[in-house]
Amino acid sequence: MRQPLTNILIKVFAYSFYQVHAAILFFIFFIMVGCVPGNMLIGYHQSLMLAMTSSTVMLALVLAGWLLYFLKSWHYVTGQFLAPDKQFLFYSSNALSRSKQLASWCCAQVVIMLPVIIYALLAVAVGISHHYYILPLVILVFLAGTIWCSSVLYVHILNRLVDGSKQSVFLRLTGNWRKPYFSLYIYHVFDKLKIPYFITKGLSWLIVTGVFYLFADVKTDQRLAGIAILAVITAHVVLIFEERRFEETRLSFSRNLPYSRFRIFVNFIGVYFVLLLPEAVWLFSRFNPLMAMELLAAGLSTALLFHSLLYWFGLNMEKYIQWILGLFMVLFWIIMFHLLWVLIPLNLVIAYLFFYTNYYSYEGLVSKE
Repeated sequence: MRQPLTNILIKVFAYSFYQVHAAILFFIFFIMVGCVPGNMLIGYHQSLMLAMTSSTVMLALVLAGWLLYFLKSWHYVTGQFLAPDKQFLFYSSNALSRSKQLASWCCAQVVIMLPVIIYALLAVAVGISHHYYILPLVILVFLAGTIWCSSVLYVHILNRLVDGSKQSVFLRLTGNWRKPYFSLYIYHVFDKLKIPYFITKGLSWLIVTGVFYLFADVKTDQRLAGIAILAVITAHVVLIFEERRFEETRLSFSRNLPYSRFRIFVNFIGVYFVLLLPEAVWLFSRFNPLMAMELLAAGLSTALLFHSLLYWFGLNMEKYIQWILGLFMVLFWIIMFHLLWVLIPLNLVIAYLFFYTNYYSYEGLVSKE
């Protein structure tokens, strides 16, 4: 029978983790399943699992991807500790012994990592059936080690005092710099959201590498590049959502500034251009300048569309994820029909209409629903 603390941790952290990251998990599922014909699906994944358990290089790449998932879970859980409705953990969970806390956190981390664990165990079974033993053992050690390290990290944080008075090194170094309005969120990202940012960039790299590897025979097709950019922007939904949260919690005074709505909307273009600079460098290094500019414009317009939706129904993550999934499928098929050039003005117009009509009528952080 599970301990009460285990039940609480699973409900509070594991279930909410899946709700918040549903878009990213859906995209990974789409890449792993939707991009492979149904009659080849089992053979494809069996070959992939066999490669993981027989090739050191392949396993290293896979473990790097799984490590990004682990880092994302660590950042999410530790970030939730400071939420007002999670403060009870600093008092209630500490009444238990550290061994019981560690056991409960191990169970919660296992639930959070369930997609990785299931796939890893299947890969281990495939490897052993083909008489490969060392690399399957490495996989098991990796899973056990990261789950244990996660639990130790969580228990360590919950059992120490939190000092929120220290200013980060980044802010101390840039304290005297001029900060234009559009740059405020960028500073916030590199001060408070460094882990989500680098994890997102890691996902972007995996997406671009994976898409062009799977479809190497059509890598010059503009549709493939457009789909890769759409997937990259979808991977940024957490940063986009946090931008709106930052705007409402830290920049709510901006509605009283003498800035027109058009000027503020243009500021958001600057925000997402800076966030997408690594992707922009990749685009201009891989494609001709005209095509790279078109793909970058498509990415920026999509990011603005995802951003502007939040003015309509508020910071409701569950509803937001549902809309992102729906829009992903719609935009995917628009790109497939060679209409990338139509997508850019269409996204910008719709995004500006959502922004313009809802900017001053927005009534709270979370919608009443």
